[in-house]
This record gives sequence, structure tokens and C-alpha cells, in this order.
Amino acid sequence: MSRSVYITSTEGETGKSTIALGLLDLLSREASSVGVFRAVTATDDHHDPVIDLLASHAGVDQTYEESIGVTYDRLHDNEPEALGEIVDRFHRLAARRDVVVVLGSDFTDVASGTEAALNARIAANLGSPVVLVVQGKDRSVDDLVVATESACDQLREEHALPVALVANRVNPELLEDVRARLSSLPEAGGAPLLGVLPEVPLLVAPTVRSIMAACDGRLLRGNEEWLDREARGFVIAAMSMPNVLTRLVEDVTVIAPGDRYDVLPGLVLAHQSGTFPALSSVVLTGGYHPPESIMQLIDGAQLDLPLILTELGTFDTTTRLAATKGALSSGSKVKRQTALRTFAEAVDGAALLQAIDVAEATAVTPLMFGHRLLERARSDRRRIVLPEGDDPRILQAADSLLRQGVADLILLGDETTLRAKASAAGVDIADATIISPTDPAYVERYATVYAELRAHKGMTVEKAREVITDVSYFGTLMVHLGEADGMVSGATHTTAHTIKPSFEIIKTVPGTSIVSSVFLMCLADRVLVYGDCAVNPDPTATELADIAISSAATAEQFGTAPRIAMLSYSTGTSGAGADVDKVREATDLVRQRRPDLLVEGPIQYDAAVDPSVARTKMPDSDVAGRATVLIFPDLNTGNNTYKAVQRSAGAIAVGPVLQGLNKPVNDLSRGALVDDIISTVAITAIQAQGRS
Repeated sequence: MSRSVYITSTEGETGKSTIALGLLDLLSREASSVGVFRAVTATDDHHDPVIDLLASHAGVDQTYEESIGVTYDRLHDNEPEALGEIVDRFHRLAARRDVVVVLGSDFTDVASGTEAALNARIAANLGSPVVLVVQGKDRSVDDLVVATESACDQLREEHALPVALVANRVNPELLEDVRARLSSLPEAGGAPLLGVLPEVPLLVAPTVRSIMAACDGRLLRGNEEWLDREARGFVIAAMSMPNVLTRLVEDVTVIAPGDRYDVLPGLVLAHQSGTFPALSSVVLTGGYHPPESIMQLIDGAQLDLPLILTELGTFDTTTRLAATKGALSSGSKVKRQTALRTFAEAVDGAALLQAIDVAEATAVTPLMFGHRLLERARSDRRRIVLPEGDDPRILQAADSLLRQGVADLILLGDETTLRAKASAAGVDIADATIISPTDPAYVERYATVYAELRAHKGMTVEKAREVITDVSYFGTLMVHLGEADGMVSGATHTTAHTIKPSFEIIKTVPGTSIVSSVFLMCLADRVLVYGDCAVNPDPTATELADIAISSAATAEQFGTAPRIAMLSYSTGTSGAGADVDKVREATDLVRQRRPDLLVEGPIQYDAAVDPSVARTKMPDSDVAGRATVLIFPDLNTGNNTYKAVQRSAGAIAVGPVLQGLNKPVNDLSRGALVDDIISTVAITAIQAQGRS
């Protein structure tokens, strides 16, 4: 039977869409299929923006029509019939989902003053436990306590069951006081307090597009995609340029009189400099189009920053823009990531799942696995160094990783250059640490360390000064010295360039003779570990045993119980020859060194993963048909197999994940996408957690 949870409040502007998005993200890691449902929406004429937001989540697969109950007008016509329609639509959706997130109405119905009671009745009729969201904006602790008790009373009067309470939009200075007071109430007035979220100005910041619409403006220059970025405030440029510069902050919109032609070039230069905060847009007032010479200058800058022209005067423009509010939407990646991070850091996810009684699914989908990676990394943040800081993909990934709180990042490169590139690309790396690999203080210290490590090879401090300014060596030394917990590189460097310094500096785990790799293969319903598919061309039996033992440890680290299949072209004793004998010897070595591990070999791939084949070929094996760690006899077999499965079965291949090193270093392919970089950083952070 499908489960559901109803998210509601007793007033508007509580930010419950943040809670709904966070809970949806949480559930998508635990359930195979998650649905979203809005019981009451404003109109049939336009899409409900909150449903568009939730339905855009990668874990949701349904049409907009399936997501909607009824409109306010339908309720006014005949409430009993409308309630019946809501219940009917809900159950049609729920019949095909493991769990459904139901979102209450938005308290925009001017014809009714009883929306709180209505939402309670709907929750009771759906049989959905309620997560109550109360808002603390502009409220004292005492006021918030009273509002909470009143809201819980209203729910109980309509026979709804509040199982969790979340306080949202709380003054950051009052977080601890609110947590203490609400926790001390008898189950917070009817439900346990499971989260207190601060007011986050970014989540209510308007987009540049809404600003342009508010002042009836038009886009003169700039990238239209930037219109979906947020404006975090306004500065009126009615003073001299030096005074304007001192008032600039990150992602601010500058309102400038259109005939102040001296201001515009200065703002463009400041935006692209990397030494001043990046802007979100510039609004020119009064309908004054900049002269052709100024536009020629702007065009030469190849500007992405939106320049907006409005006919309104400066006062009217400022008044309209100040009244423009923003909300979470499917088009705002930055807001979504910020909301998810805020939720994850403030809400007890495990307790919330327990409160709404959603059992964990036995299947593990690629989406669930990806979410779990990020959650694991975020739970105990580590410092990861990214040597290729000037690559645009690295900058985009850094923006996303920092917003989601996945890891603390160190970027290598010239700080002014990197911040200017980030500003021009519209990404925020303000929270990253940037270190130059030519910084004399670092160079001297690192050169001394490297010369000592390689003294047996004739390395001197003078030679080391040249070597360690290479970003791969510099980043590896940071990891070796504990100034970073792990390194991810390879977006612009070869695998050899990335991992060679690791062999020289970090070296292998004691008892391990070889550095190897695995791919985490995310199939439709499970995750398999393939090794070695990227590093060792033709391992010996001893090396193959090392790879198997390292791969089992990696599998455990990422939540997969290891059952090792040592693959060959024959199963059991059916084949002979040097290749089969190598696998048989490696299997024996694994059993001798790690008798606690389940291992089978030699075994063919089909017998390893298909229970029906296993029953015929190896009926008494604890591994056959259920293998989770598949060890290939050589690189040729492993590399081709992982690519065949990736392309033919639609699997997601995460990796290569390097293993066997004393500290984590991982390699990217030079064609890596931003999502690949994010996953690899998360994996590296989790490996670093295991080291500690």
C-alpha cells in the first residue's frame, strides 16, 4: 500500500515549498517511486509553480494533470463533491507510487477564511500524516509558540494527525531559542519538532526576469539565460563611480539613471574584474538608450550581464523593484540547491522518515544512489582540492558543490583570474579557498617536503621547486600534508599526469601491492562494483587478489555488501589454461588473506549475476547469481564490459574510483560533465571520511 505525507500550514508565506522539496529529495533516496500531489490550486489557466518545481525533481515521473486535485472555484461550487474528487485523483496517483508528497494550499483564496481547516479535512480524508510548517518571520519566540499550539489544535479538531513540526523562516539569531521552546512543549503541541530553518534571503529574492517585467523593461544586452538568476538586493547608482563601487555586493542589481553614461562602463568593468562582487543585472532608467560609442565598448566586452532599459524614472523603478518578490521555482537551480542544503542541515531526516513511516525500498535506483552519495559527503564535510580551477566545468561544479554543502573546496590558480572567470560565467565560488601553486610560501615548504620524499631518487630542493608548481604535484602534496583530505583532477590532464604524483608521494596502503580502480555501475535497481576497468592492463594473480580485496572494501564504503565474483571465460572446473589458472590462483589468495569475504571464481559473468544460470552452474554457491563485486581478469575485458553495459543497458557508470592509495585521489575523464565532477568529489569526500 502506498504511503503519503501532507505538508501544510495555517497561513501563507511559510516557505513550505522548501520543506516539500527537501522531503521529496529525502524520500527519493528511500523509495523507488515518489509522486507529488497538490490538493487545491488557484486556477486551471496556469500551471501551479510549486507543482512545476516538485515535478522537475529527477525522482518524479508524472504529468502535470496527475499532480492536481481541484481549483478554489471548484471548492466554492460544491465542497463535498470537490473533496471526493481530490480523494479520487489522489488514489489514482498513489496506486502507482510507493509514497506521495501532498502539498496543502497556498492561502491565496480571498473568498474563504477557513483554508487551515480545509487542509486539515483533506489530510484526514486522504489518511495522510501531517508535517506542519510554522513560520517565524517577524515573530518573537513567544508569538511562534502561540502560533504552533493554535495550528496543532486546528489540525486535531478536523481529525488530522500531525506527526512532525518544522519551524521555517526563523530569525537566525533566534534559532536556538525557538528550538528550545518548541522542543519543551508537550510534543510541540501535538507533533515532535524535527527542524528549525533560518530565514534565507536568497529563497525570496526575485529573479532578474521578474525585475525586468516589474519595470516594463527590455533586454538591451546580455545573456537571456541570466534572466533566471536572482537579484539579492538593489543599489541606486546616483552618486560618483567610486562611491557606487563601495556599495556593490554579490548578485546585486544596480539601478542607474540612463543618462549617466559614465557609470555603465565602470559597472561592466567591476563585474568582470574578479576584484569586485559579480552583479545580477543593471537597470537603466528614464528610457535613455546609451550612445553608440558606449554600446560599442560594451559589445567588445562580450557581456553576459543583463542590461535592462526601462521608460520609468529612477524613483518609480526602485519602488516597483522593491515590491517584487521571488519564490522557489523549477527554473532556479541556485534556489533549489540552497533550499535543499538548508533543509538537509536543519531537519532530522531520519526522524522525519520514521515519523511518517516510510520503509526503505530494497531496490537502489541510480537516482537514489546519487542522492545518497551527496548526503553521505554532506554529513561530514571534507576538504577536497581541485587543481584545475580554471576549467569552466570545475567552476560550475564548485558552485553546485558549495551551494549544496557537499564539501569544502580548495581551487588551485591565480585568485583574481579564477574569481573573474567565475564572475563572467555567472557562478559563485565565494566560499572556495583559492591557492596559487606559485605562492612562494607554499613553494618553499612543499619543495622541501618533496625533496625529502624523493631524496633516494636524487631529488634536490632546487629541482623540487620546479616540479611542485605543477598543479597535480601541488595538490597531491596538500593531501599528503593533511591540508586537504582528497584530490580530484583529470578534467584537463591525462590519467598518468593525475595519479603519478600519488605513487611518488602518497603511496599505497600497507599490505596492498597495487593501485587499482572500480566503476560503481548503477543499474535500474541495484549498484554493482566493477574492477579493474581503468588502470592495470594485465594484473598478475597476486595483483588480481589485491584488486578484489580493495574492491570489496570500496563496495562496503558505498553501501554495497560485497559478494565477489572472479570473472573468467569458464565457471568452476569446466575450463583450463593460463588465463583461467590465474583467476583460480587469485581466488585462492583472496580466501587465504580474507576468509571473511564471500568470493567465487573462476566464474562467468552470467553465472555471477543471473540466479537462473547460477542454479544450473553453481547451485551451492553463496555468490553465484548474487554477485555485487565483479573482478575482471584484465583491462581489455573490464573496460569493454563496463562500456557495453553502460551503453546497452542504460547504466550510469560512476568512476573510475581509485583504490589502494593511503589517501584518496581520483581521476576524471577529460570529457567529464559537471555532474561527473560533482559525483567524483562526493566519492572522494566519502573515501576521506573512511580514512579518518
